Amino acid sequence: MGSIFNTLGIGYSGLSAAQVGIDTTGHNIANAESEGYTRQRVISAAATPLQTMPGQVGNGVEIQDIQRIFDNFVFDRYSAVSGDKEYSDFEKQTLEELSTYFPEVDGVGIKADLAEYYNMWQTLADNPDNDAIKVALAKQTETLTKHITQTQEQVLGLQMQLNEQLKVNIDEVNSLAKQLADLNISIEVAESSEGYTANDLRDKRNVIERSLSRLIGAKVKQGQLESNIQIDSNSNTRNGSYTLSVNGFNIVDGSSYHPLKVTNDNNKYGFYSVSYERQDGVLIPIEEDIRSGRVGAIFDLRGGAIDTTSGMPVDGILQKTVTDLDAFAKGLIEATNNLYAQNATTKMNSNIVTLDKSTPLVNSNLNINLGAFDLIVYDIDGNEVARREINIDYATTMDSGSNSITAQIRENLDDNDDSNANNDIDDFITPNFQAAANGDLRLELIMNPDKESQGYTFAIADKLESDDFASGSNFAGALGLGRYLDGHNARDVRLSDEFADNPTKISAGYSSTAGDSRLALDMVQQQFESYKFKVDTEEYDTTIYGMFDITATYVGIATNSAITRNDTVTAQFNATEMEYSSVSKVSIDEEMTNLIKYQTSYGAAAKVITTVDQMMQTLLGIKQ
Repeated sequence: MGSIFNTLGIGYSGLSAAQVGIDTTGHNIANAESEGYTRQRVISAAATPLQTMPGQVGNGVEIQDIQRIFDNFVFDRYSAVSGDKEYSDFEKQTLEELSTYFPEVDGVGIKADLAEYYNMWQTLADNPDNDAIKVALAKQTETLTKHITQTQEQVLGLQMQLNEQLKVNIDEVNSLAKQLADLNISIEVAESSEGYTANDLRDKRNVIERSLSRLIGAKVKQGQLESNIQIDSNSNTRNGSYTLSVNGFNIVDGSSYHPLKVTNDNNKYGFYSVSYERQDGVLIPIEEDIRSGRVGAIFDLRGGAIDTTSGMPVDGILQKTVTDLDAFAKGLIEATNNLYAQNATTKMNSNIVTLDKSTPLVNSNLNINLGAFDLIVYDIDGNEVARREINIDYATTMDSGSNSITAQIRENLDDNDDSNANNDIDDFITPNFQAAANGDLRLELIMNPDKESQGYTFAIADKLESDDFASGSNFAGALGLGRYLDGHNARDVRLSDEFADNPTKISAGYSSTAGDSRLALDMVQQQFESYKFKVDTEEYDTTIYGMFDITATYVGIATNSAITRNDTVTAQFNATEMEYSSVSKVSIDEEMTNLIKYQTSYGAAAKVITTVDQMMQTLLGIKQ
């Protein structure tokens, strides 16, 4: 049967249980604001009773475990929506920054500069021989082209910022993955003895899991789900085998982790690629498999997969903006130069080209169409003295065979039908298509020195199939012959060096005749003409204004969509976070109530011990 000493033990067990309860409650209060901390509860039960003749006699209380109130289902949703929230926040922030580069809604920006540029051409057409207007036109052209290049540099700069953040974030993923693997070992060791739960270690693991979800949308797969309704109706947690993966790629597998490889060694622009290394050492590109979290947003903005030939991303909102701007600038350059080639000069040098002399022009990387163009010679008074049509078909090359451009120019023909062998195109112009000493390959058209000394000049006029400026061959524009604008895209477009150095050389007409404004009028008309703009596999048939509108509108729509999505995701996140907090977050009011309860329990248990002490004193007094 029980003894007085057994009763003393019962009182002591009550003191101990109350002390554990107070310690746990204090621990909860101290970590009320700690990230990822889950409130804990003491699980106690009656100790094994003593077997006596009257029956079982209570033997006090014992602590079975200290468990956290944690709902794995809610946490999984909270972790997943955290990844979506991080993606959406980063996307919104980046696109809002991008949209500031296109302030068209405020009446300023590239489109406004473009309108003023065409207005200056109209002013020159009204006063074709006014040098002051030519200077103003040159200045406006520089303003427009600098604004285009500045905008493109801003977009590319933002793209490279994301690229650098990609490296930093992947490094963080690898660091967290290693910490997670180490934590799995610590949890296994801590929970291997006596079956106790490593609450604080599991909280730390959950924090890392959520961080990895926010970074790359990682998801956890674990073994058996165990419920504990004894502690709370919402309490359940997973135990057993553990893996953390991204779209099927296991980054953490129990106590081991597989770091992601990030490198830009083979990329001339410095763009990073991310790969997963298999156990056999084979690297598998993983960019397209990460579509959540901050890294997923970076890939969708910067561009995911990198083209091995060009070194540039093949997708992504920023990359599309870069490509659209390049297409806009390239179209402006070629359309302008194709028109300006009508201005008579004594020498035309093309841009540097990478073109084999025997490659058909329409199959090359140059934007040359089937059709024809005219070579025109003017005398010193601006009168046309010779004209020859140069045809471009599917077999036409630059300098190979009788159908080549150079052969058609050199051919001995009677262009004027006057039986005079000394006043035809081949008598005035010499073509040259070969590499210079430094290896640069250009097409060069030169007025013969004796004809140049007599004041003769020549020009190129596209043969249009219709009234549309885009219905011609675009030969001069694609090659940059007699160009007004230098460059190839939005990164390097600029006013030709010749006119930047001396704007008074800008011509308003086809010839040197005073008052000729035909070229300036063509430039004014250009703004109303439709051209074909190629953007990767897409082709837009629109005006130069329209192509820029497509670019700016795409940015605006993408930004507005990101803002709308962010509002939706934020609402979902707030609701899920509230649900998670209601289950696991510490409530100070509740903990203070528990503290009073345990304090009362502690005092009552102490009273039992005091009573036993008095009983023992009575017994000892009787014996004496």
